[in-house]
Amino acid sequence: MRIQEETKAGLRAHDELRVSVLRMLLSAIHNREIEARAKTGSETTLGDEVVLQVIRSELKKRTDAILAYRTAGRIETAEKEEHEAEILREFLPPELSDEELTKMVREGKTALNVSAEKDAGKLIGWVMQRVRGQSSGDRVMAIVKRELGSA
Repeated sequence: MRIQEETKAGLRAHDELRVSVLRMLLSAIHNREIEARAKTGSETTLGDEVVLQVIRSELKKRTDAILAYRTAGRIETAEKEEHEAEILREFLPPELSDEELTKMVREGKTALNVSAEKDAGKLIGWVMQRVRGQSSGDRVMAIVKRELGSA
């Protein structure tokens, strides 16, 4: 697993922050494996999609913490969280551009015959199934709301 290899490289380079973030990530993945094992009752190996969900979840925690620390005036702590977020982003696929997302949202509007904001959830779900982790739900929601608001 790439994360384990990067952890070893971080240890060799004495990069304490990187090692700490990657160990935390490995722990979160392990916890998700335990949850899956408890549900199925058998040994379970997580697929790439689930591992990406774990990474995104950890990244979202960092993003929320950055905002909270900046609001509280704790700039040094916010910067540390930003560095951690950068490390986590290395393990995610590249994000889709706003243009690509807008095109996908418009395709979904047509496919689902959605034109009102009350159907935003249905459209967001349709788009999220197709982006396969290449965009955050927040970005998709913003574009869907923008597109439905201009309908």
